[in-house]
Amino acid sequence: MDKKAMWDRFYTENGSKGQFKNFEWFFGFPSVKDLVLPALQAMSCSHSGPLHILDMGCGTSALGPCIYSTSPCAVRVTCADISPVAVKLIEEHTKSTSTKPCNPSSALVFLELDCTQMTGHFKPRSLDLILDKGTTDALVRSKEGQVKAGQILRQSLQVLRPSGSLLQFSDEDPDARLIWLEREVQGAEVTADVGVQEIGELRGVSYFCYQISPRSRPHS
Repeated sequence: MDKKAMWDRFYTENGSKGQFKNFEWFFGFPSVKDLVLPALQAMSCSHSGPLHILDMGCGTSALGPCIYSTSPCAVRVTCADISPVAVKLIEEHTKSTSTKPCNPSSALVFLELDCTQMTGHFKPRSLDLILDKGTTDALVRSKEGQVKAGQILRQSLQVLRPSGSLLQFSDEDPDARLIWLEREVQGAEVTADVGVQEIGELRGVSYFCYQISPRSRPHS
């Protein structure tokens, strides 16, 4: 599930079914609204200007547009995906529905991006929040994808501000995901703290939010 051509085909087939419908991995924005919006509000207290947010591997999810339309604090949301088909579909849908920002200083942009090339697009310490809803889960299903997932994690730490965080939404049990995260961040240029909280159970499946944050202090 780490091949661009596969995702182009997937979204082309979904887009050919007639009326557009957001495709949501795991769950939609309402399931994490009470987690994401308070986090943004807390960040904005010590921040001047819009918070820079990346929805990584956005597909045709409404997550990014929903943050843009519901966040009281100013945000610049970048919805990025490796598939130009997905990016075009979600951008056209958002424009056709005239999605409006909650804060007039907010912005919403769409970007075709291979997230293993994140540091080539975003400057170091330029992002406040990176959201990963299912992207890492799709990648770790193959050995080659696991390598890419590790690259994305380490690059995320480089482009996050010291006060920022990467949030991974996943159905993978903490016993497995925390071990993988701890191992991968050990090899990162930027050290990190890793935590987890349970989002809840949906349709009989437990979901978790893994928070990876640049560590404010160096190793002793």
